[in-house]
Amino acid sequence: MRFMIIVRATADTEAGVMPEEPLLAAMTAYHEELARAGVLLDANGLKPSSRGWRVRYRAGKGTVIDGPFAETKELIAGYTLIQVRSREEAMEWARRFPSPMADADGEIEVRELFELDDLGPSEAVDRFRKLETTSR
Repeated sequence: MRFMIIVRATADTEAGVMPEEPLLAAMTAYHEELARAGVLLDANGLKPSSRGWRVRYRAGKGTVIDGPFAETKELIAGYTLIQVRSREEAMEWARRFPSPMADADGEIEVRELFELDDLGPSEAVDRFRKLETTSR
């Protein structure tokens, strides 16, 4: 089972303020622990939304909308992707996640990723399976 731990953006992350050394050290130690346990798949911070864009679809047509985006509570500042044996194991790792805002209030969100088996049999799913085996 794969889970994404999502770190919500704040005004500071959107302003490009880098985390201070104590938070970087705590995050590094946590991710080292994930790696030693063999559950870490990927982790990274995201640059502010001012460096990104969205594609909005209306009537099947996509329009590019440049950042920044106003609602920081809807934005992501970073993520950690883990692979574990159960939802309970994912919860235990999430509980241990260092507070991403140091001493301020903050929130992380944890979501399970779909696996191809969740989608049921189809030709498109079989094509995705081939992509997985050739991209590794």
